[in-house]
Amino acid sequence: MNELIQKIGLCVERGKVNKVSPFPADMKGLDGADEYTRQAIEAGVKPDAILQACNDGMQRIGEKFGRNEVFIPELLMSAKAMHTVMAHLKPFFKSGSVKSKGKFILGTVAGDLHDIGKNLVSMIIEGNGWEVIDLGVDVKPASFLQKIKENPGCVVGLSALLTTTMGNMADTIKQIKASYSDVRIIVGGAPLTENIAAEMGADGYARDPQNAVDWLNAIGTI
Repeated sequence: MNELIQKIGLCVERGKVNKVSPFPADMKGLDGADEYTRQAIEAGVKPDAILQACNDGMQRIGEKFGRNEVFIPELLMSAKAMHTVMAHLKPFFKSGSVKSKGKFILGTVAGDLHDIGKNLVSMIIEGNGWEVIDLGVDVKPASFLQKIKENPGCVVGLSALLTTTMGNMADTIKQIKASYSDVRIIVGGAPLTENIAAEMGADGYARDPQNAVDWLNAIGTI
């Protein structure tokens, strides 16, 4: 069973989706995340252990991405492998036998239509055991407020790529904090820095997807 768990984590890290997937080249023709997850479930491996293997694999690839050892294509393949595992685990989430770490509401702020960075963050965070509620792009403050109301105890992530929409991000943070002062907010995007995030009133700043995961894990232990 431990061997199956290790193989699932490796497939997620390397982006090996299934046996017919040609990527990565050195694993061509071998079973992937799909086959090993199915085998693990049939062998009676606990869903929590499978999820942890998925989390570990995503953390390793995220750390490599942060060190510029891999790039967006590799990260996307890892996310695809992770989604394959999660598809097998969804019935267990619905039954309550697997618990998520919490709810993460995510969106690109009003006026900004960029979503590549946001989508990467969404996939990495979901792969680390969070339920992600992705509101998409050009999200008005009212939409964030409504979802926060529907999901008590959630954490919020705001993304912006344009310097022209940083003001909208600051306004969104202001409105959220005015209505829900206890909701923690993390922000990210090319024009941002840790200092700018703090000036906006955000609780956290992520320079990359793994940085966002590390922050979420840290606040979960407070």
